[in-house]
Amino acid sequence: MKKHYLYLDDAEWRRLVFYLNEFRNKLIAQGRYTNCVDELLVKTVSAKTVKIR
Repeated sequence: MKKHYLYLDDAEWRRLVFYLNEFRNKLIAQGRYTNCVDELLVKTVSAKTVKIR
């Protein structure tokens, strides 16, 4: 499996978490499964931070 890396600044990271959570809430309201979004949220929140020059 090929890995992909995404480099975000603080504002972009916060927006990503916010919109993933909004998408998760919409899925819950529709009665659909949220497993994939949950996994992505956990990976996003627990990702290491890297300083880039």
